[in-house]
Formats: sequence, structure tokens, C-alpha cells
Amino acid sequence: MNAFKPRETLTEQVARHIENLIAFEQLRSGERIYESAMAKQMDVSHGSIREGLLLLEKRHLVRNVPRKGAFVTPLDEHFVRSLYETLELYLTHTGRKLVRQWQPADMQRLESLYEQMRDRFQKNDLMAFLELGIEYTKASLAYADNYFIVSAIEDLWPSAKRCAFVAFRHGGTQVLEDNLAHMEESIQVIRERDEQALADILHRYAVQQCEQVLSALNH
Repeated sequence: MNAFKPRETLTEQVARHIENLIAFEQLRSGERIYESAMAKQMDVSHGSIREGLLLLEKRHLVRNVPRKGAFVTPLDEHFVRSLYETLELYLTHTGRKLVRQWQPADMQRLESLYEQMRDRFQKNDLMAFLELGIEYTKASLAYADNYFIVSAIEDLWPSAKRCAFVAFRHGGTQVLEDNLAHMEESIQVIRERDEQALADILHRYAVQQCEQVLSALNH
């Protein structure tokens, strides 16, 4: 019997649309988001836009300022460093659990996603590459067994995607190659059940990604 899977709500659809506008810099850092214009553009009610913006505030992409409106969260050095420091902490904690407990099906999933990402890279499909990268990290959270960490990481994905695009815009395909190299190295040490090696890889990668984004912002 197939499990029931509800369709994405209108609020989620609105949030995803605005999220992509922000991630791909059609709405820029600090820019005001006008509810009426967005409602007209998307052919939805003001209420739906407002609900979507509240969801995006929880996901750190929007700031709702009383009596002033909604603004794209500024992408500055403090934001970027905070993001990668937090991601490293969470992913290292959960990665250690994965190293200790993974099953063959987990490795098959990670390797399959890595191969799909290589294919998307060769086809220059950035959007699919980024989405698969998120799926890869979600798959690595299989043994997190921590409600708060999983929930927090879910809310950080949109900012991670936003930063990844900024880095790609400046660094080009080298950024994607670095991403693939990191994944290949990670899979190897996960397979070897080497916790410290994985922690070292995650630290190097977080530092590298952070510096790539900051370099892009300074140009």
C-alpha cells in the first residue's frame, strides 16, 4: 500500500518561488519585497504572500520589519561565517553517527547521488546540481536521531543554496569540482568508518566554501 503524500501547500509553493528569486539573485541582498507586486506577479492573494514570507523568515532568507515591510536578509560576512560555522557543527555531529552506524543501503544512496551530481555537472545543470547536493546531505543525516538538529538544518538549506550560487557565479565550475571532490573523499572515509577523517574533511570544506562565498561578495 502506497503511503499518502499530500501535495505541496500554496504557502510552500509561494515560499519556494521567492526562495529561488533570492537564491539566484533576482531579489538582492537587503532589497524590499513588495507584497502587492509579488501577489500580482504570482496571481495569488496578499495573504498567501504574507504566509510565504513568514516561512522564509524562519528559513533566514527574509526579515519582516514591523511597519516597514519584508526585506531580503543581507548577505554579509557575519551571515556567511555564521552559516558555515553552524553547518560544520551540525554536520560533524551527525556525520560521526553515520560513520559508526551506516548500512549498505546508505552507502548505495550516497554513491548514487554522487554519480547523479557528476552527471549534472557534465551537463552544466546548476539547479539540479544544487538540489542533488542538498539531497546528498539529507541522506547523510539518516542517523542524526535529533529532532532539533534536523529541523535546524532544514531551515539552513535555502541559505546554503543561496551562498552556493554566489560562489558559483564568481568561481565558476571550479566550485562545483571542489564540491564533487569533497563528496568523493567523504564517501571513502565514511566507508572506512573513520570519524576523525570525516570531521577534518567537513572542516576544510566549510572553510573553503565560506571563503569562496566571501571572495565572491567582495568582487
